[in-house]
Amino acid sequence: MKQTALQTETRSGPPLFQIDLNADLGEGTGPWDRSPDPQVLRLVSSASIACGAHAGDPARMRRTAAEAARLGVAIGAHPGYPDREGFGRRELHATPAQVAAQVADQVGALIGYAATEGARVRYVKPHGAMYNRAAREPELARAIAEAVRSVDASLALLGLGGSALLDAADQAGLRAVPEAFLDRNYALDGSTVPPGTAVTSRMRRRRCRRLRAWSGPPRGARWRAARPRARSTTAH
Repeated sequence: MKQTALQTETRSGPPLFQIDLNADLGEGTGPWDRSPDPQVLRLVSSASIACGAHAGDPARMRRTAAEAARLGVAIGAHPGYPDREGFGRRELHATPAQVAAQVADQVGALIGYAATEGARVRYVKPHGAMYNRAAREPELARAIAEAVRSVDASLALLGLGGSALLDAADQAGLRAVPEAFLDRNYALDGSTVPPGTAVTSRMRRRRCRRLRAWSGPPRGARWRAARPRARSTTAH
């Protein structure tokens, strides 16, 4: 990941926090694809590229990785369930072993395609239903973390702040990068709510609380306790 996800010190005042801005890209489909990926790449500091399961294809993976590298944008693998019809947002109830194999295969594929363009993959961020399930199920989270480590132990693992996935990343010796979402609401268990779900005022308040956890300079013990919540934020 770029250094935007880390704290920096200034000589004349309190610490400033540079938050990584992430987008999920490479998810277009077919020759009629009109996704704004080239424009979005000029606005973000990291790009999570679909790896051909829930969306994407080899040509799109190579093209997106090449453009990200040209612009100095950190490249991440965005593996998901092999469910194009449901865009990876449906729970398929795959076993941890099955998910580990899917993750290793997809991450390895993007690493290979990126290498052909002289680019390097820096991190992994699961997609959709896989992401939410890994946030709350330690066994699945460990399977994903071990799969990532088996492919490349230098990769960071990006996930929901305070989730089982980040705990598993720590246990596997991977760099864990907590994130929050600018444009998603949160369910009571902390998982993100899929687009199109009826949104309640409680969901909006939960999103605001998560965003406030990192939205300003330190102001006392309560803020410091919340500060580790996010080092990256995703906008769709």
